[in-house]
Amino acid sequence: MAQIEFEEIVETFQYLEDWEGRYRHIIDLGKNMSKLESIFKIEKNKVNGCASQVWIRSSIEEFDGTLRFSFEGESDALIVSGLISILRSLYNGLPISEVLSVDFQSEMDRLGLKEHLSLQRSNGLRSMVNRLQEIAKKSIGS
Repeated sequence: MAQIEFEEIVETFQYLEDWEGRYRHIIDLGKNMSKLESIFKIEKNKVNGCASQVWIRSSIEEFDGTLRFSFEGESDALIVSGLISILRSLYNGLPISEVLSVDFQSEMDRLGLKEHLSLQRSNGLRSMVNRLQEIAKKSIGS
């Protein structure tokens, strides 16, 4: 179910020997992600439940007759921007009907994030996923 980009992150995490290296990789993912245009950093796109400032802007586009989900986002915290990048690799490009069926926790367990993120970061990550799922539900009329 995971996207190719997500599988690449999983492989990289398996290659990196310690969590210091994995944290650096997450931060690098965030640094390398394109920034959200400032006009989209508005209250409507803000994710509540995160200790950091987080904005998510989604879009649904038709490709080959299938409605596909994508989003862009940004945070004022480098590690959180990296987590956004990981979520993008997991969700972007999925048919909108599949967004709700992603086993988010299972996929994150493959990265070992549960044991290595603070409770605040874990709650923030869950808030971001909840926002993505809300967007998907509204898009398919559930």
